[in-house]
Amino acid sequence: MTNEDTKVVDETKEVKEEAVIDTKQNDTKEKEAEKKEESAAPAVTEPAPPKITAHKVNFEKDVIYLYQFSRTPVIPSISPYCLKVETWLRLAGLKYENVDHKMKYRSKKGQLPFIEINGEEVADSGLIIKDLGKRFDKDLDAKLSQDQKNIAHAMISMIENNFVWVVMAWRTKYPDNVIKGYKVNLQHALGTRIPNGLLNFFFKFNYVRKGTKKVKAQGIGLHKAEEIEEFGRNDLKVLAEMLGDKAFFFGEEPTTLDVVAFAHLAQIYCIDKDVEFPLRDYMETTHSNLVAHINRVKNRCFPDWDDICNNLDLNAHLPKPPPEEKKEEKEEKKEGEKEKETEKSEKEKEIEKESEEKKEDKEEKK
Repeated sequence: MTNEDTKVVDETKEVKEEAVIDTKQNDTKEKEAEKKEESAAPAVTEPAPPKITAHKVNFEKDVIYLYQFSRTPVIPSISPYCLKVETWLRLAGLKYENVDHKMKYRSKKGQLPFIEINGEEVADSGLIIKDLGKRFDKDLDAKLSQDQKNIAHAMISMIENNFVWVVMAWRTKYPDNVIKGYKVNLQHALGTRIPNGLLNFFFKFNYVRKGTKKVKAQGIGLHKAEEIEEFGRNDLKVLAEMLGDKAFFFGEEPTTLDVVAFAHLAQIYCIDKDVEFPLRDYMETTHSNLVAHINRVKNRCFPDWDDICNNLDLNAHLPKPPPEEKKEEKEEKKEGEKEKETEKSEKEKEIEKESEEKKEDKEEKK
């Protein structure tokens, strides 16, 4: 091999060695850059669980917390939508609890009723029933045919989009009769010490002002009282003819239509008899099968109706804890127990003395 060849080989080796060194340096630089990028990049963390915004913080899993209006002495709720939800809950056999919020809370939509379940809010009576039906696999209409479901939908729309406004128009026009007819005690309902006379005045003022706007905006408020009553009579006639002599609208078992009809018809049927209400009188005299239907649903779903209305108890359906004893009664019991213990100890002492005396007598005799 010539000197030139040796030089070429040496140069080739040097180039290769330099290339290896360069690649190693590049690798280390790339690794250092990757480490810097990793350290600079924000750490990937799991999304935080959603914050619970429910009013009922210490809730029990899968228990339904119902927010509605306060009780009255004649009907569990003067809101047909609140009564609708509670009736459905009882028919479905779901565990629920009424929250005594003194009508302070409204849903995020500004409505009553609304429910909270597992920290989540659901508002609007129809959406509440739909949501709970899916959660707990409860469908009162499961056995209905599609034609029957279509009829039920149409009838519910008639009740909740027409008949309800007939009743609202009457309530708006006669606020005094609302208070008298339902025996509303606003002081109890709102949990305040403000005199009922003052509360009634503000209730009538606000109720009439807001109610009049609503019934006029809906359209029914533009009609005469006789015309509005006729609308109501027509709706009652349709319901009575559909019910006929059946126990419930679709046979022997209640469905959602029965729940809705009961919740709305009970609003006029349960008004105190001393208060004049022509639509109630018409239903009682002309459509007795609707009255029987109201009582049938009432007896089935609210066996505690009297307890609810007499005691204004929001949770008459729940077992009550044993009543707590008063301090005086507890102290009396403790004193009595102490006296008994002292009496026992005195008797025991007397028995011991007698036994000792007998022993002494025996020893003397011996």
